[in-house]
Amino acid sequence: MKEEIKKYDFRKNEDGLEFEIVDLQKIFKEKNHLITTSHRARFYHILWIEKGHGTHYVDFKPIKVEDNTLIFVAQNSVNLYDANGYYEGKSIIFTNDFFCQTKYDFRYITTSILYSDLYDVAKLSPIINREALELIFHQMNQEAEKKKDQAQKEILHKLLYLFLLQSERAYREQGIQELEPSLYLTNVINFKEHLEQSYKKEKGVKWYANSLNLSEKQLNKSTAEVLSKSPKKIIDERVVLEAKRLLVHTDEPVKEIAYELGYDEPTNFIKFFKRHATVTPADFRVKNK
Repeated sequence: MKEEIKKYDFRKNEDGLEFEIVDLQKIFKEKNHLITTSHRARFYHILWIEKGHGTHYVDFKPIKVEDNTLIFVAQNSVNLYDANGYYEGKSIIFTNDFFCQTKYDFRYITTSILYSDLYDVAKLSPIINREALELIFHQMNQEAEKKKDQAQKEILHKLLYLFLLQSERAYREQGIQELEPSLYLTNVINFKEHLEQSYKKEKGVKWYANSLNLSEKQLNKSTAEVLSKSPKKIIDERVVLEAKRLLVHTDEPVKEIAYELGYDEPTNFIKFFKRHATVTPADFRVKNK
């Protein structure tokens, strides 16, 4: 039986809410074997680390675990807790179904500087504006523990929204270089959304430009202005990231990974991967397992 990247869905509470605040020490103790194995959680995390040490990994990116830190982990990222680390604090977890009550909520959460893949994994360390965030957190915690009524979901949604907005403010004060709003940025955001849905089947710039009602020249101009990259490079980087995930976190044969990523001929995938990663898929797997 082949090993796959473990996928964890949100375990609904008795009240049906897809929102929860959990104790990190408790989770680390009760589910250590699950969270210290590479996994893809189909929900968002906010890790509030009061005290800690070690290295947390999100899609091969090492995040230092330390006291007085907030780490924001986007849904579907490959996440790995440090088996030898120490995590003391809380984790706020929630799903798109909970947060995205309107199309504007969806656009907000997917383009936020806290969760957008246009930026690195967001980390506040030390936490700026901590008192304001603690106040909102305390209110969320109190509301989540109350008996469910008609207002609870809406109140929690608004408090979470406020927590994220305050976190964004703190992240800006920490010095994040934020992308300026523009038509180019809008085009890139739309391109990335289409890419996430279609990269396994579609790898041509022309296809994405057409799906966005743009010319290839317009799409190239947009990605160059915002990310200093070509659309082709962005497509290739997304395919390479998924290939790396599958190589390191599963035992699927290279040829099966090639087929999964849309390559009819495994040799073409091997050439593609080596061109971008400088090593063959097999060598990358050996070095990073």
